Amino acid sequence: MKIDTAEFIRSAHGGDYLRDGRPEIAFVGRSNVGKSSLLNRLLGRKALARTSSTPGRTQAVNYFLVNRRFYFVDLPGYGYAKAGKEDRREWAARVEGYLREAPPDAIVLLVDGKVGATPLDVQAYEYLSGMGVAVLVAATKVDKVSRGRWAASVKEVRKVLGLQEAIPVIPVSAHSGEGIKELWGAIASRLEASAR
Repeated sequence: MKIDTAEFIRSAHGGDYLRDGRPEIAFVGRSNVGKSSLLNRLLGRKALARTSSTPGRTQAVNYFLVNRRFYFVDLPGYGYAKAGKEDRREWAARVEGYLREAPPDAIVLLVDGKVGATPLDVQAYEYLSGMGVAVLVAATKVDKVSRGRWAASVKEVRKVLGLQEAIPVIPVSAHSGEGIKELWGAIASRLEASAR
């Protein structure tokens, strides 16, 4: 997909979620799985979404308007974060509020391709798929996995998450650009479906 414009619109901290009728693709995953880096790569921008090596940096629901037609929504990560339990509870409530108020057109669940799917990823997938929203699964950081292990890594993610064959696991790397075209293809299909 050709990206003509991509801009940060705003952060929502709870209850002030942006709803203007445009389609939304939400990105969710464990803290430090590479959501912000992947968003920057997908949008062809180096620093549109703030990245950090410190887990838990994304604490709000962040909206990015793409081609003035649809939003990419960067959700706070789940799991480990250098924050207190109360902060983590607030983040979880923020994500749940966003998803329940008006579910997005699709969710991209990011799973660390090097580490594999964790029990938290399994819980997240079960929760998200139970909402009736289309879930796309992307295995991130595959540049850190030898090419010969990709198929095994994807197969393991599929097995641990209990995915049906119809649900693809797309290996991607924000660093090398691997899989970006394929992920865009899956996202574009969801955007077309929401336009009908």
